[in-house]
Amino acid sequence: MVDITHKINTLREATAIAIVRTSSEETIKAIQRNSVPKGNVFEMAKAAGLLGVKKTPDLLPDCHPMPIEYTGIEYEINGHEIKISMTVKTIYKTGVEVEAMHGASIVALTIYDMLKPIDKNVEIGTIKLQQKKGGKSSYKIDAEGLTAKVVVCSDTISKGKGKDKAGKAIVSKLEELGIKAEKVIIPDEAEEITSALIKAETELVIFTGGTGVGPRDVTPETIESLLDLRLKGVEEQMRNYGQQRMPYAMLSRSVAGIVKDKVVLALPGSTKGAAECMDAIFPHVLHIFKVIEGKRHD
Repeated sequence: MVDITHKINTLREATAIAIVRTSSEETIKAIQRNSVPKGNVFEMAKAAGLLGVKKTPDLLPDCHPMPIEYTGIEYEINGHEIKISMTVKTIYKTGVEVEAMHGASIVALTIYDMLKPIDKNVEIGTIKLQQKKGGKSSYKIDAEGLTAKVVVCSDTISKGKGKDKAGKAIVSKLEELGIKAEKVIIPDEAEEITSALIKAETELVIFTGGTGVGPRDVTPETIESLLDLRLKGVEEQMRNYGQQRMPYAMLSRSVAGIVKDKVVLALPGSTKGAAECMDAIFPHVLHIFKVIEGKRHD
């Protein structure tokens, strides 16, 4: 299966439809009168559809098992046709499109099976995804024109005794989003950190390093003193995301805030920690620029 461990949970919803065509008005009337020999067609098909949604990962190899938190089935009769509408919801890392389509197909097959003793010409027509919500498609962020400054805070790297990996990982992630980024390396000094932030002419300033609990880890305190506004929800999301993946993430003192319309982030100095923080909040954190732009026009 595709690796989705880097993704975050969001509300996912999908609706699929399927069409069953009968050959006569008598077949439809038999359904409505509940006189089909095999029983109540719509109720039996609904039960089968619910099971079909839950069994999707058992039958389709690349589908992830997930908590299905809502399944709704509706029927609409149009002449000799029965339109099946299947809606599935979950709060998870991946969508439920296949689950909805699989459930709709099982409902259609069940209706076919129950009607075949009285109608030899029943057909299953269109099975398709009607709509989906959640994930990237619902939270598109336009990063066009945004620029970033990535500041690596490390005594060792600034002295040439080590190689930067965290900064490179951050720059790579930003470039994937279409954000042009420059990188600088400075020692773990409050004065250097302050200067790097004040002199930054980019919309986004990301520090990496100095967020631990060591005696030289002064990045959080330095940045906090300069912020006009703390983005505590962003900080909580980074720590929560990291804690789900390794226990030491609770020791991180990542910071997020705003300084004169610049979004400022302080991430861990470890490559994995920095990458996980980026996965935790990007691209969604970029929505703040729309909010800032809106305030300018108020």
